[in-house]
Amino acid sequence: MNHNPARGIFYLCLGVLVFSLQDAIVKQVSGAYPLTQVVFIRSCVALPILLWLVQRDQGWRSIFSSPWGPLMARAAIMLGAYTAYYMAFPALPLADAVALYFTVPLFVTALAGPFLGERSGWRVWAAVLLGFVGVMVMLQPGSGLFEPAALLSLLSAALYGSAMLIARKFGTSLSAAVMAFFQNAFFLLGSGVAALLFHCLDVAQSSHPSVSFLVRPWVPVVPGDGLLMAVAGVVSAVGTVLLTNAYRVARASTVTPFEYTGILWAPLWGFLFFSEVPRATTVAGAAVIVVAGLLALRASKA
Repeated sequence: MNHNPARGIFYLCLGVLVFSLQDAIVKQVSGAYPLTQVVFIRSCVALPILLWLVQRDQGWRSIFSSPWGPLMARAAIMLGAYTAYYMAFPALPLADAVALYFTVPLFVTALAGPFLGERSGWRVWAAVLLGFVGVMVMLQPGSGLFEPAALLSLLSAALYGSAMLIARKFGTSLSAAVMAFFQNAFFLLGSGVAALLFHCLDVAQSSHPSVSFLVRPWVPVVPGDGLLMAVAGVVSAVGTVLLTNAYRVARASTVTPFEYTGILWAPLWGFLFFSEVPRATTVAGAAVIVVAGLLALRASKA
């Protein structure tokens, strides 16, 4: 496989910044619209952009000549990852949800063996254990402050790490635009089917904000909110291509540490847009998670 560290790091840092804007948008509209509607509108806007990128990179025929099975499987994993990730937003401060998601490098390191055949020594597993100490600091189980939605961020990290390793396994045989197109198409189909299913089952509300965000019925879109969701579609198309490219052109162990640049943006958007001030346990736990992730990645290279 080709390995271009500088390009991979650039793609990943820019992709993380772009996607952090989408996080703020989704949290902004999470109180009034269902997640299925937000994802559907976002995916509709992203579709023509991704089609143009596919045509520019390899031509539309590459969509039909690509291995649909693995691509759709990866897209399904990504749909699960983003659904879990965004469901946490109504119940958690943005900094908490994002910081817990940054266990991704730990999951990538732990799963690199099953996916890519990379062996992990005791130092790697010690670092992974340290990372989950940081998670416990943030979650504070048994303190009365534990929010179950935090587990959604952890589930999202595990699923996202798996999907990115699949992207690396494909190497350069498929363009990032083709992978992003299949992912977006699955998001479009999955969100529509899920909304129809919730409607048929008459599941419309829940006492928990995360579940309510998922199952509430579609509503008319206010123009300003519609514009935000459309912007999220553009962000999604660009960000997906950037992140997929990062893991295609460089080794996972090289680019994954730069996922942590997102920790710079989440507290900033949370403070500017939602007046959220990170708790001391959030800062401490996030610091432990970052250190653990970097140690795990360093040990994996040894």
